Amino acid sequence: MPSAECTIGVIGGGQLALMLGEAAQMRGLKLAVQAAKAQDPAVSLANELVIASSTDVSGTKELSIHCVGITFENEWVAVDALMPLERQGVQFTPSLASLVPLVNKLTQRRLLDDLSIPSPDWISLAELNPGSPSLPSGWTFPVMAKAACGGYDGKGTRVLRNLDGLAQLLRNVEPNDWLIEAWVPYEQELALVVSRDAQGRIRSLPLAETHQQNQVCDWVLAPASVSQLVEATAYNIAASLLTKLSYVGVMTLEFFYGSTGLYVNEVAPRTHNSGHFSIEACSSSQFDQQVCIAAGLDVPNPEFIADGSLMVNLLGLGSENGDSLDERLTKLRSIEACHLHWYGKDEIPGRKVGHVTTLLSGTTAMERDKHAKQMLETIRKIWPLPLNW
Repeated sequence: MPSAECTIGVIGGGQLALMLGEAAQMRGLKLAVQAAKAQDPAVSLANELVIASSTDVSGTKELSIHCVGITFENEWVAVDALMPLERQGVQFTPSLASLVPLVNKLTQRRLLDDLSIPSPDWISLAELNPGSPSLPSGWTFPVMAKAACGGYDGKGTRVLRNLDGLAQLLRNVEPNDWLIEAWVPYEQELALVVSRDAQGRIRSLPLAETHQQNQVCDWVLAPASVSQLVEATAYNIAASLLTKLSYVGVMTLEFFYGSTGLYVNEVAPRTHNSGHFSIEACSSSQFDQQVCIAAGLDVPNPEFIADGSLMVNLLGLGSENGDSLDERLTKLRSIEACHLHWYGKDEIPGRKVGHVTTLLSGTTAMERDKHAKQMLETIRKIWPLPLNW
């Protein structure tokens, strides 16, 4: 087993890498980072730094010299190009083979279908007739279009409301790189962060409820107010995926839930915005789970240590906001119940630049929901959502 003085490598230098680095520090581990820019958030915590894009294989080869193993901030990596390094003994967590079907939404959908895991009906855009496109039988507008790779925070997704929108999409994108999904009616959006260690043991954070604005996560409430059956179903779906792929590391599943049941919306092979609440609310955060697994340390069970938790994203504001950045941050820090995480990014409107977590009191879902609404209102008075983004 590696010692607590070992160094783990992270491909990517953004806020997820930053929080992985913070978790590594708490474990007495060192961090090597492959970042695109010296100004990226995680660079400040790096013991070793390689300046290279996440798809630069020569950068990853250099990174591997400084660490016992490498993990990923996101799935935008050249998986096939990295395989020679894995064959040469570089330890990737998760393994490249387990990432292959997950880094592309088309192969991800095929995997879910093969495992009979409920997900929205879908079709590759390339299967439509570009001259006279029409929806599959039984489908109605609106439908959701998604890029197979590279989408995040509303980028790489489009809501198509009519045939004109579908025809326009076909004219402006490479059809082989997009899919469309039937619209799923839902009452809640849920997210589950799970981990699987090298011995095959699976651990889970509490199921959380997520709320979106403009297809960007606005806030997250944990635990979600759902039945035990829904919790168990979500966990069983996650466990079947982890086991099927022999996956080692942290994985996140996003769900739609409503009268027609539970559907997997997307699978992310990494830590996730929906699990940030775990830093304060759980005995082991999602980042601690990933760090321990990547370093070969014993992995603790992530027990909830609060009645509940609210996580609120801070998105960059434009000039229409009255208070300066320093004034907003000072006001947030003055709220005793709030834990501010600032990523150190430039404040571009609509960009995730930080988040705030607060622990909730209340033994019932109604009590926690009331407390969460009060805290959300307090936070949004200081840091509203951006206008016109």
